[in-house]
Amino acid sequence: MIYFEAPLNEQTVNLTKGFNAICVFVNDKLTAPVIKELAQNGIGLIALRCAGFNNVALEAAKANGITVVRVPAYSPHAVAEHAVALMLTLNRKTHKAYNRVKEGNFSLDRLIGFDLYSKTVGVIGTGKIGQAFCDIMLGFKCKVLAFDVVANKQMEEKGVEYVSLIELLQQSDVISLHCPLNEQTKHMINAGTIALMKKGVMLINTSRGGLMDASAAIDALKTAHIGYLGLDVYEQEETLFFNDLSENIIQDELIVRLLSFPNVLITAHQGFFTEEAMTQIAQITLGNVSDFEHKKVLNNKVI
Repeated sequence: MIYFEAPLNEQTVNLTKGFNAICVFVNDKLTAPVIKELAQNGIGLIALRCAGFNNVALEAAKANGITVVRVPAYSPHAVAEHAVALMLTLNRKTHKAYNRVKEGNFSLDRLIGFDLYSKTVGVIGTGKIGQAFCDIMLGFKCKVLAFDVVANKQMEEKGVEYVSLIELLQQSDVISLHCPLNEQTKHMINAGTIALMKKGVMLINTSRGGLMDASAAIDALKTAHIGYLGLDVYEQEETLFFNDLSENIIQDELIVRLLSFPNVLITAHQGFFTEEAMTQIAQITLGNVSDFEHKKVLNNKVI
């Protein structure tokens, strides 16, 4: 097993020569040309160490006889708890209070927040992570609304109310995204859907950057229609996240503008980054590779 620091793309795919399998993450670009060259280099397996696979040209993989496996679930609590951390930090402004007190400023000016207790929280997507997030919000005694293509009866029994997407957008004080990125969900947060939300809504996205139209979010932040925005993902994150750019001039004008708002909090896709989740990701990924090597049933096969 050999590790490469560089992400996989059309410029680095030549590094895969001489291997039978590759292990990739969310920001590697497995486009059709990359897939074709992988096949030419002898790659038979793409092992994703993440749940999402929207960065993989699946039809190209199928056409070139390459198997794709993934980690369908890993410590859903990790991402759910990070979403809550973003929510609480934005609300109670603990990041600002910490910096103030470190500098000897003990003023409470502009640090006021609100009680989460009894607020309406909308959860879009109730897979394993969405369910974990709902459980936490129920613990805060929030009214939890959910939208998904299939209602989860266990969550309903706990007190989660499934409603239409429009109803959720209109009624929620806080909205948290926990759904996959596909053709139906791309830019589901756009100018039209934002207009349906309450003025001053808190929006949290720890799922996929492409779920939100960043330009529309910026416009809504300017008018205070979005009152708080917490992001752990960004649509163009592959050129930014997991890199130290502190000495560079960032060329992405959208993220620079987002970072300029005092009510926006962005973390660099660290929601999954807990000891428990990393252990599970490693174990499942190695298991996927071993099963492929020994021609066993691939329970986590994508294609």
